[in-house]
Amino acid sequence: MSLLDELKAKISGLDKRIVFPEGEDIRIIEAASRLANEGIIKPVLLGNPQAIQNNADNFDISKIEIIDIENYPQADFEEMLDSLEERRNGKNTREDLAGWLKDPNYFGTMLVYMDKADGMVSGAAHATGDTVRPALQIIKTQEGMRRISGSFLMQKGDTRYIFADCAINIELDAQGMLEVAKQSVITAKQFNIDPKVAFLSFSTKGSAKGEMVSKVQEAAEMAKTELDVPSDGELQFDAALVQEVADKKAPGSDVAGQANVFVFPELQSGNIGYKIAQRLGGFEAFGPLLQGLAKPVSDLSRGCVAEDVYNVAIINAVQSL
Repeated sequence: MSLLDELKAKISGLDKRIVFPEGEDIRIIEAASRLANEGIIKPVLLGNPQAIQNNADNFDISKIEIIDIENYPQADFEEMLDSLEERRNGKNTREDLAGWLKDPNYFGTMLVYMDKADGMVSGAAHATGDTVRPALQIIKTQEGMRRISGSFLMQKGDTRYIFADCAINIELDAQGMLEVAKQSVITAKQFNIDPKVAFLSFSTKGSAKGEMVSKVQEAAEMAKTELDVPSDGELQFDAALVQEVADKKAPGSDVAGQANVFVFPELQSGNIGYKIAQRLGGFEAFGPLLQGLAKPVSDLSRGCVAEDVYNVAIINAVQSL
């Protein structure tokens, strides 16, 4: 069974409602049509109904819910505004917050926050910040988390890995790496991966020294008591992945040579790493999957195609379980 078939089975019959703030985008319409007509999720498109209809071309959108923000029922708008005002707790005026709700990303985020949708998928026509900012201001992080991160689910045949952080945090300290590890463990379990976490470095078990190494060592040490799954570090990528190398560089490790969740020390290496695996290694890269939010929000690439939207929406629905 393919990954997507597994994920579809997980959400089958649950009628997960996923909101798409960029409802007039033809890529979103195509994916939503397919999702709705296959009965996988219940898409909610935000936008002008006539514009959506005009852009639908030959796609069947009869099973798709459309919300026109400009003509949203006043009583429902006031309820949403009340909820947002309470959430912001005096940080903004009511007039300012009413302006926020004219932005489809804020409106969609509020639907998720108020449990009127199970998740949100955006970013086809917006920068990452436009998707993430409302989520951080309204949905906020999971209890005990100070940050969010972005992982990629890497798949080739029956092999699956989680790479993180590849999308959000430019720099990570030891505590940040630990948080990314905790979030990535949750993600791994959602996709039927039995997590074994490697904290990556250019050093294995003290083969090099310096601040860049010591923070990874510190993260790995904290993980021994704060993660409930096997973890180890610091490990070079080959020592984490290849048993023959692990036997030489990290003998006795219960993770080295077997890792499937890879925590990179900062964004640059994580982003480069997943793209090398994708372009040279032939892995499919699903993501970025935003981790650490109290409720699921997914960020698309502006270069995405309808198939990407379709896949990410299914993943988003699984994250809401």
